[in-house]
Amino acid sequence: MSESSPHLEAGSPAGGWRSVALAAQDRMEALDAATIAISQELSLEPVLQLIVDSVRPLVGARYAALGIADPQGRMQRFITSGLDAETRRTIGQLPRGEGLLGVIIRDARTLIVDDIEADPRRAGFPAHHPPMRSLLGVPLHDEGHVVGNLYLTDKEDGASFGADDANLVETFARHAGLAIHNARVHAELGQLAVLEDRERIAQDLHDGTIQSLYAVGLSLEDIAETIEADAPAPARRIDEAIDSIHASIADIREFITALRAPDGSAVELPAGLEVLAEEFRDSTGLELLLAMDGEVRLEAEPSLQLLRLTREALSNVARHAHARVVNVTLAADERGLRLIIKDDGQGFDPATPAEPGHLGLVNMRARAESLDGTLDIESRQDQGTQVVVTLPSASTSAEQEDIA
Repeated sequence: MSESSPHLEAGSPAGGWRSVALAAQDRMEALDAATIAISQELSLEPVLQLIVDSVRPLVGARYAALGIADPQGRMQRFITSGLDAETRRTIGQLPRGEGLLGVIIRDARTLIVDDIEADPRRAGFPAHHPPMRSLLGVPLHDEGHVVGNLYLTDKEDGASFGADDANLVETFARHAGLAIHNARVHAELGQLAVLEDRERIAQDLHDGTIQSLYAVGLSLEDIAETIEADAPAPARRIDEAIDSIHASIADIREFITALRAPDGSAVELPAGLEVLAEEFRDSTGLELLLAMDGEVRLEAEPSLQLLRLTREALSNVARHAHARVVNVTLAADERGLRLIIKDDGQGFDPATPAEPGHLGLVNMRARAESLDGTLDIESRQDQGTQVVVTLPSASTSAEQEDIA
């Protein structure tokens, strides 16, 4: 609320703003002050409250509200002025956009009602709602679309709303629609700036930090190969250091994935696999072929677990397989989901126990089981390795969404 407006006075018992009945010659001055006030506010929530607080004294209304409905006419927001916090709380849920409020929403034009109780279109007031007799409703437009509706009730002098009141509120409503538009654009620009910063940070981490860590890991692997025969204990410690480096790389990549998601949460599985594939190609120089068959619908947490599992599998390929080509396949049908990571490397014996500290396969199996799925490993010497993750259909949300 702008303190520069001489027509809005604080100190009402409700803790809000007291409407001051305005003489006709003062109305244009009040309108100018109100429109200037709302045009200077660029945050959406404050501007909505400022609009409803500013319109009430223009016509000396006891109560005012700004309603925003969805395309089906259901009320999404209802900002009030003139009601104290306790009354607003006891009224309870938002109006449903029925009755006279629904008429204004559907018709998108000004409505004046002298006696709400006598109007056959009324829906009635909920319990604890203060009595109201007269109504002036005016839609708010932005670029030809209705973005909200102003509702004013009960002039403080007891008179009914007239054409002059409607003209004044309609003029204010045009400025209010523009103020809402400007606040939304301002918010969108702020979000865009945040997304650009997130992308810049993600790119810096990918191009700088990850590549540096990966180079250190490669150099340690070369050292481990030269000393393993003569000094198994130091070689094992180097191997553990390499595991720690790859774990750090995995954490940073997961952070990058979250940064690049539109809402900061984990991205969907197909998009995440594309990111992993790109990073794997860049960091290893190996060829990775990614194929996806069917529509995959997974919640955020299963998607994240499968991305982590895939990252561990690709890390094992990069470190141990000596492969040239890796194929990653994601397939979904009515039976469930299958994720396959296959390489053409040197292979190994899956029955051989893992060396101390090497928990990659154990972690991958645990992730699959946490999703009520299975993990199978097929590998032979010099014939590559295939990791197959299978999730039952109940683990995906495809059937649930189809029913909904």
